[in-house]
Amino acid sequence: MIKTVVISKDLVSYLENRKIDKQYRKAKKYILDWFYKNVNLKVREPKSEWIYYFRINKQYRALCKLENDVLKVFDIDNHQ
Repeated sequence: MIKTVVISKDLVSYLENRKIDKQYRKAKKYILDWFYKNVNLKVREPKSEWIYYFRINKQYRALCKLENDVLKVFDIDNHQ
């Protein structure tokens, strides 16, 4: 159960520079409302590292770790 999603300031500016901050907020809302299927929230391979990712749009993915019901985004990946 995820209670909040945290992202660093430099990643926020990364999202704003690419004009995908609105899409990120929409994906974040889906996660907080438990609609994981809408953003394809999954564990990335190798699964032993417990790195999650979710889709922002068709091109970008957010990489994150789950710690104490807090999803911490640590990277935005260009998925092309």
